[in-house]
Amino acid sequence: MGDRLRAVPAWAWLAAIVIVSFALRALLARSIVAPFILVDELVYSELAKSLADSGQRLVRGVPATGYGVVYPALIAPAYLLFDQIPQAYTAIKTINALVMSLAAIPAYLIARTALPKWWALGGAALAVALPSMAYTGTVMTENAFYPVFLLASWGVIAMLERPTVLRQVVALLLLLLAVATRLQAIALVPALLTAPLLLALFERSAERVRRLWPTYAVIVVGGLGVVALQALRGRSLSDLLGAYSVVGQSDYDLRRVLDFLLYHWAELDLYLGIVPIAAAVLLLGIARGLDAPLQRLLAGSVAIAFWLVLVVSVFASKFADRIQERNAFVVAPLFLILLLAWIQRGAPRPSLLSPAAAAVAVAGIAAIPFERFINESAKSDTLMLLPWWSVQDVTGIEWVAEIAIGLGVAVGLVFVVVPRRYALALVGLVVVWFAVSLKPIWWGAHGFRVASAGALYQGIRNPDRDWIDAAVPKGAKVGMVWSGRTDRFTVNLNEFFNRSLDQVYDLGAPTPGGEASEQHVSVGPGGILRRDDGTQLDDPLLVLDSSIDPNGRQLAADDRWGLTLYRVRPPLVTLASTRGLYPDSWSGRRATWTRKECDGGLLTLTLSGDGTLFPDRRTTVHARVVGGATRSVTYEQDRPATLALPLVGRNGRCVVHLDVSPTAVPADVIEGSDDDRELGTHVVGLLYRPRTR
Repeated sequence: MGDRLRAVPAWAWLAAIVIVSFALRALLARSIVAPFILVDELVYSELAKSLADSGQRLVRGVPATGYGVVYPALIAPAYLLFDQIPQAYTAIKTINALVMSLAAIPAYLIARTALPKWWALGGAALAVALPSMAYTGTVMTENAFYPVFLLASWGVIAMLERPTVLRQVVALLLLLLAVATRLQAIALVPALLTAPLLLALFERSAERVRRLWPTYAVIVVGGLGVVALQALRGRSLSDLLGAYSVVGQSDYDLRRVLDFLLYHWAELDLYLGIVPIAAAVLLLGIARGLDAPLQRLLAGSVAIAFWLVLVVSVFASKFADRIQERNAFVVAPLFLILLLAWIQRGAPRPSLLSPAAAAVAVAGIAAIPFERFINESAKSDTLMLLPWWSVQDVTGIEWVAEIAIGLGVAVGLVFVVVPRRYALALVGLVVVWFAVSLKPIWWGAHGFRVASAGALYQGIRNPDRDWIDAAVPKGAKVGMVWSGRTDRFTVNLNEFFNRSLDQVYDLGAPTPGGEASEQHVSVGPGGILRRDDGTQLDDPLLVLDSSIDPNGRQLAADDRWGLTLYRVRPPLVTLASTRGLYPDSWSGRRATWTRKECDGGLLTLTLSGDGTLFPDRRTTVHARVVGGATRSVTYEQDRPATLALPLVGRNGRCVVHLDVSPTAVPADVIEGSDDDRELGTHVVGLLYRPRTR
């Protein structure tokens, strides 16, 4: 039986690894019901929709530059094959599972530069066992960038192995492919230049550097050509970054950059379970005594990882202020393969260097400020902090670092003392760490499934996620006006799941993270909504929240969010107005709602409170309909309430007065708040239904 298994060709084993990974990831991804990394997932979905519909890269009808073209092109077929977006969404996640699982192939190619077949297959399997494979459930460019980055990394290492002109050309072409996938891959340029220099130090020979002069020439000449071309066009180099041009126009603080460089390396150490980083440090210490294939693998891996993590850290220090593991995890397989190579060579451990390497790896854990980075952003950006968030839920934040360091010390000791013949057990430790992490990352209280379900609840409460598309003819264009009353996810998710929704207008401030193509509108004389240039808002199909009661016919609604799709008689005129409501829809002690062209009907209020503002106190709202009855509702702070009010029309108007008790001033109640408004109830929804005739 053993001989038969050994006779199976490597490509068949590799195909099996890809297929098993694909099946598992596709199955898991089906439980993700909605995007939650917003607006990133929305942008990539819009780019893919646009490519499918017109062959152009547009977001809300505006050209979008700076975003890689490879991933949108890969998922665009989903929008070609399926008209209904929920079905296309399922297809996208299936595509993700396949594309990301293909990372096993370049991982195998990298490992084969220094390892026998069976060991290289182990490296391929480890590459698709990473916790970050969870991104297959998201519409994120990581799905394409991960295998493409590994392929480009193989190009660099293969070029070091045999620096022929052909291999140099292949390495440069793969670098261009990686940059076309994500601009972050520009880190491969300095990696391509410095890896041969590092290898020259290991080999004590510059011969390989001299043979790579075509690569240096192409990069230098190409770089000067780009600079000259931009100068002739009167544009700066940062313009090449498109949507990320601000990155090249900003000043960076060296101290913050160094801090984030430390944080990112420390978190990568935690991500990998300490052992691979310890092995890499040890290999660097004995690099000159290694065999040639391992020297080449080490030089390429270290150069690629250093520059990639540096680029990520520089960006995070200025624009993210968090550990962006999702931009750095792509180098993890390089360290896993180095670990395998070290074990395959007999796990050499010089008496002084071995504990020193373990100490460096363990010390990295101590450099992570868990209390600073365990927060909401970890759900999308720093997956390996999610298990520790679960630990925090049990022990409190003060014990997280102590437990992590304690486990790190134990793993470090195992690294130092495990007998050489059992060194493969160190790989087992890493696999166990990945397996243990899967539950909190995927199913935990702060994991992907909960985040996805929460995002859907925040954005769409209609049972049909594509309720807008279902109510309009195919090819129709729908606009949406966001007043700030509803959660921003009501914009993002309705736009994601409805092909017809293609333009967003903001009535107050833009939606957080909104694209530049979002247009500002305001209510002018006569209740007419106008753009900033004075033109009237004349879209015939509009989704509106309860802050606008238009001159139009209702086609469909998400009643739980107070969102309604209208066919409007242009221009859009709001017939309802409120007094006593702040822009965020909180009331004071009193508020009034008035509706023109009203001869009756039903007004439904959805009200909620805030337990930090009114601890242990219930809120009572008295609503008096002018010419009609008075009704009241009392609700707990954590239980939203509804109040249905039959309206009476007088002189073509309906009027409702609200009295709220108690009220509170946040600055007086909440520590650190400077909000000095008197607040009563939060009017989440305010839905008018005319009298049926």
